[in-house]
Amino acid sequence: MRKIGLLGGTFDPVHNGHLLAAQAALESANLEEVWFIPTNTPPHKPQPGADSGMRRRMLEEAIAGNRNFKLNEIELQREGTSYTIETVTALQQQHRNLMFYWIVGSDMVKDLPNWRQIDELAERLTFIGLERPDQPGDEEQLPDFIRNRLQRAAMPPMGISSTDIRRRVKEGRSIRYMLPDSVAEFIQRNGLYES
Repeated sequence: MRKIGLLGGTFDPVHNGHLLAAQAALESANLEEVWFIPTNTPPHKPQPGADSGMRRRMLEEAIAGNRNFKLNEIELQREGTSYTIETVTALQQQHRNLMFYWIVGSDMVKDLPNWRQIDELAERLTFIGLERPDQPGDEEQLPDFIRNRLQRAAMPPMGISSTDIRRRVKEGRSIRYMLPDSVAEFIQRNGLYES
């Protein structure tokens, strides 16, 4: 059965940290592909600054040329708040021959018990928790049904965030080397995050 990693997020904008996370998960869990799933309406974050069309186009630019990285628009096509359980359920109905893994950062692992229908979600897939050297995992705090469905993957430290990129653009500072050149050019060309 083909193994597919799912990486959700607002990607506002996508940056090199996202790409590195996807690559680390791909190699660690021997995944065939990683699907980037941009969120429509995130349940635990403010609404993204760039609209869904712009975020989709930045993702297309960022993953172009990597045959293992794909864009999946399932959450952009669905109305309302983007809950992971609904996304995974729909993907499993569409792709019965695939085995899914949900990729999360080490800072999000401890929050897994608060995810909607986490017990059902844990039955449906395996989580890949990306662990940075400066943020060791804290999985002892997790319930057994989550801990038993969690794989750890090492991720090199990379202090890049979408929030910092948006702030730098607004302040007129450089974002070079923080994200693919094609995405930086897209942001500049469309005047994203300038105000």
